[in-house]
Amino acid sequence: MNFKIPEFPSLQFGSIYCIGRNYAEHIKEMKSSQTASPVVFLKPRSSLIFNNGAITIPEDSENVHHEVELVLLIGNECRNVSKDSANKAVLAIAVGIDLTARDIQTEAKKKGLPWALAKGFDTFAPVGNFIAVDHSVDLQNLEISLSVNGNLRQKGNTSNMIFPVTDIISYLSHRFTLYPGDLIFTGTPEGVSRIKPGDKIQAQIGNHLSTLTVHVQA
Repeated sequence: MNFKIPEFPSLQFGSIYCIGRNYAEHIKEMKSSQTASPVVFLKPRSSLIFNNGAITIPEDSENVHHEVELVLLIGNECRNVSKDSANKAVLAIAVGIDLTARDIQTEAKKKGLPWALAKGFDTFAPVGNFIAVDHSVDLQNLEISLSVNGNLRQKGNTSNMIFPVTDIISYLSHRFTLYPGDLIFTGTPEGVSRIKPGDKIQAQIGNHLSTLTVHVQA
């Protein structure tokens, strides 16, 4: 697979960091609890797919959920970034979907095991087109939504994040060196639900600044 970023061909996709439990209503629907610091997990680069791609439901799971999210593309190497300067690390944004094999995740949680398998299957990180960030884009006031077969399932706004973008970048950069091409999935609003083969999924962020259409296959 070619991991070059179409909108920024000098960059290749790097690490994929993901933030869990970042919207209060999603925490409620999952019967989880809010945490004092961001919940961080990672996805392999092989989980990436793009517009008009196909999500493959793995044989291991009977309950895969969609989770629409704001995705950040890191543009420069950074370490120990302050919250005040964190936005400077963001080169571009896109809409993305964090796919979760919920049954596998639930079983792992019961046993106190990691979530990596539930989150990291091939095709489990669809990403739309990237839009370069400038002063006119307010990362904490972006509408985000997802529909399945034309039916709206998720609708939210990044203003409802528990940990805003600046907090997330600063937190991650104090624990990992962030590199150009790294992606950060920033959490999902409420409305997550099961997808099945034959579904058509459409997602957007920022009044269609970035859009994503993918299909689901067995």
